[in-house]
Amino acid sequence: MDRLAIAADKLECTELVARLARAIDRCDPLLLANVFHPDATDDHGIFVGSASDFIAWVIPLLKTMKRTQHVIGQTLIEVDGDHAAGESYFVAHHALEGPDGDVFLIAAGRYLDRFERRNSEWKISHRHAVYDWNSTTPLTDNFDRDGTGPQVFGQRSESDPSYAHLIGRGKPAQS
Repeated sequence: MDRLAIAADKLECTELVARLARAIDRCDPLLLANVFHPDATDDHGIFVGSASDFIAWVIPLLKTMKRTQHVIGQTLIEVDGDHAAGESYFVAHHALEGPDGDVFLIAAGRYLDRFERRNSEWKISHRHAVYDWNSTTPLTDNFDRDGTGPQVFGQRSESDPSYAHLIGRGKPAQS
């Protein structure tokens, strides 16, 4: 096997994991759909079904949250021809409105992804979220998000600064 080709395949699969996290945090259903094959499936425990149904379920759920940030840790990808399997550690931060004040929920675990290369393009064919631990505390975010200070805050939409920053405005290439 060509080690350089395998390394390139691993990098493409790893980038899909990062793009999926970005799409979730920006609440971008088009970007999210672009990382999955059309017949892909997802198993998040509380949701099991097609990737397209997952997107229709998760985007409205995410929009009920004030903010989210998914941090991807070590990622192991094993490539076998046009198929690959990956394990990526994650820590997902969620700022939620609660009846007694805002809550900060952290969930940590691993994404077990199956990737397939079809028509020379890698995409996710199945994602399985495995949860290892979580924690909930009162939210103590004290940024003045309504002020005119020097900070730039992330947006959960295409108005986020990353869209203008990234080549191609951060959107998937048109097929």
